[in-house]
Amino acid sequence: MSDTVSFTAMKDGTKEDYEMLERLEKPFLALTADRVLDELRRAGEATLEGYKITRLEHGLQSGTRAIRAGADIDWVVGALLHDVGDGLAPQNHDRMSAEVARPFVRWEVSWTIEHHGIFQTLYYGHHYGWDRNARDRYRDHPLFDTCAAFCEAWDQSSFDPNYKSESLEFFEPMVTEVFARKAYDSAVVQEGVITGLPAMIAS
Repeated sequence: MSDTVSFTAMKDGTKEDYEMLERLEKPFLALTADRVLDELRRAGEATLEGYKITRLEHGLQSGTRAIRAGADIDWVVGALLHDVGDGLAPQNHDRMSAEVARPFVRWEVSWTIEHHGIFQTLYYGHHYGWDRNARDRYRDHPLFDTCAAFCEAWDQSSFDPNYKSESLEFFEPMVTEVFARKAYDSAVVQEGVITGLPAMIAS
């Protein structure tokens, strides 16, 4: 069987074409964790403009705070990757980062990543004339307190050049484990499950 499809328009593809494409895609999908880790390494090549640390160091601090708080692997990897979309989509990095993680982590983690940007404006929005309480539109959402706790404990506090984070190598096995999961597995995504992150952070 040829390793090239028979069609030039997708609607003309045959079952055999799409079975071949599925087979050829498997090695690429298996390297998703490697590509995510490469993006994190790129984030370490330059400082966040005006900040005292790199984007990688911010992620490492966030992930380290999560693991030191006793968080499970989904929260640790979520904290590490919550800004991974910043390099390509700085103006909607929260949503892009969430889409990177969404197939492989619990719903509460991906929702928190997706919405952390608007929750973070609590800390600085007023300096730009923005509504610092814009997150209140989610006040009745079951994950409001979760996202608020995430931002307070692990995100807004993680810009400290003196904080001793774990290395990227420390997190690599966790990233590899998470991205080796079956995508969108209902047993992983656990739609509607809330694990009590605010209480854990407070303890």
